[in-house]
Order: sequence, then structure tokens, then C-alpha cells
Amino acid sequence: MPGSASVVVPNWNGLNVLDTCLGSLRKQSFAGFQTVLVDNGSTDGSAGYVARNFPEVRVVSLGENRGFSAAVNAGIKASDTELVVLLNNDTEQHPRWLEALVRAAGAHPEAGFFASKLVDFRDRSVLDGAGDALRLSGLPYRLGHGEKDRGQYDRPGYVFGACAAAALYRREMLEEVGLFDEDFFAYCEDGDLSFRAQLAGYRCLYVPEAVVYHIGSASTGGKRSPTATRLGTRNGLGLLVKNLPAPLLPRFLPFLVPGQLSRLVTAAASGVWRDHLRGVGEAARLLPLTLRKRREVQKRRRVSDEYVLRLLRGSSRAAARSLVRRLRDQLLTRLGR
Repeated sequence: MPGSASVVVPNWNGLNVLDTCLGSLRKQSFAGFQTVLVDNGSTDGSAGYVARNFPEVRVVSLGENRGFSAAVNAGIKASDTELVVLLNNDTEQHPRWLEALVRAAGAHPEAGFFASKLVDFRDRSVLDGAGDALRLSGLPYRLGHGEKDRGQYDRPGYVFGACAAAALYRREMLEEVGLFDEDFFAYCEDGDLSFRAQLAGYRCLYVPEAVVYHIGSASTGGKRSPTATRLGTRNGLGLLVKNLPAPLLPRFLPFLVPGQLSRLVTAAASGVWRDHLRGVGEAARLLPLTLRKRREVQKRRRVSDEYVLRLLRGSSRAAARSLVRRLRDQLLTRLGR
């Protein structure tokens, strides 16, 4: 295995979940790692609690809530190991989780980052994610989310990206493509980084043995909350503006337009359409800054337009298959089967 790794845990008022998260880190079979908890100005005493009860954890206090991206960036900068692992505080890890990720990094030098197998914390027969996808519509999708775990994701394979709730990154890759975009604050920041990494020629490997039990949205109130809707809309648009190669835009427009309309319809059905429109407005105001970032991203691109097209077509097909299985499982559950 490569040398030691750093596990970066962002935290904002997560006192009620830290025992589970940090306690399961103590049980990892791979011991050659350090843990850095970055506290985003918590008011529930999180930082002090960790200092008293988990002295092996280094605590970096930001003093205010600067968002997920800024927190994990601070943790990455506070560490110096070759391998950087991001971990949400609302997780419990299988004892061999970190060993599986580190072993995969040693066995697959062609991959720059690695995705874990996420399982629903409350119902462990249900998956929460098996790598991230980006569809031709421009909408992200977490593969396996909501599916019954029947072994369909028990083989490793290349995916579009890794959910930052539990992912490993090579530092050399982060140094080349840049850290998480702090203007995103939260939501889609991992998708943006995944797209930048793919454009630079780095692949993402899904590691099924790296199992993490994930609560999800413990800090933001759920994916249909006003905050999640606004940030998801704003950052989803920013991700596309920054990363999608211009020559591919005419081929993607027939999918992008319906995709954005479906996002509006979903927001309206959930009662958060105003927040969706606020996100669109914020994306428009950030457009000049986003275009400046785009120029830097495209300068570092090593792959061809055809490669990106194949990548997103394959990712979209994987997402469609996952969605069909999820809907089938939901129907069978309602029918009591």
C-alpha cells in the first residue's frame, strides 16, 4: 500500500453524529492515517467535544460557516500526505473501508480518485450511492441511490465521479486541477471537481469493498430544502458553464433544455420553485466569474471532445439503468413484494 493518508472530516454543528463517525474511524483495519476535523464555526460545542474525547484528531477551526468546499480545502491544506480522503461527519465506516480505498489507489495508478460504496445508514439493504454520474441533460445522478442492494454494484469499475461524502483523491491530481470551488459553498462541488479531473485525463474508480453507511443531508435539511434547491440549481449550472467543451454544446442542447425544465418542474412540485429561480439568478450574476474559471479549466484539458462525449453518454446510460432499477424497487415495495 502507498504511505499514510489523511482523512478530512468537515463539520458544522454535528455533535450528535461525531461519536459514530470518529468512533468507527478508530476501528479501521488500516492504521496509517491521520484525521483532520475542520469545524465550520459550530455553536454546539463540536470542536471542544472532539478535542476532549478524540485527542488523536487534529481540529482546524474556521470560526464561521464557510461551506463544505472551504472546509475540505482547509483540511487538505492542513495535511501533507499523498492520499487525501474526504468523509462526511454523518457516516459510519466499515472497518475495512479505508484499507480498501488505499489498496485500490496502490493497484490502480491510472486513477486519480476513488469512489466508495455508500449504503443507507438506517436501512442497510438499500444503497445510497455507487459512484456519481453526469447525464446528457446536465443533471447529476448518484448511481445506485435508492436501489435495493442485490449485488449489482459489487464489481469495481470506472465512473464519472466520486461523491465527496466518502472519496479518496491523489494530492498530485488536486494540485494539478485545483481544489474544490469555494464559490460553490456546497452542492455539486464534487461533480465540478470530478469533471475538471476527467478533462485533465484522470479517471475515477468505484471501489465496492470500501463501504460507508451514510445518513445524508444532516446539515442542510434534505435535498428538497430551500437551501439545497437554490445551491443545487446555481452550482449545477456553474458546473456546466465551467467544464462542458464548447464544440459539444450543439449536441447537448436537445438534452440540456429539457433537463433544466424538468428541474424547474420538480422544484415546483416540491414547493421550492422560488428557491430554484433564485439559484438561476445567482448563476447569472456569477457568470462573468464562472467564464474566467472556464478559461483556466479548458487550458488544462488533455482529452478530446469525442472522449468527453463517450464519457457522458456512458454515464447517462448508467444513470438511466440505475433510475429504472430504483423505480422498480419502489414499485415492488408499494406492492409489498
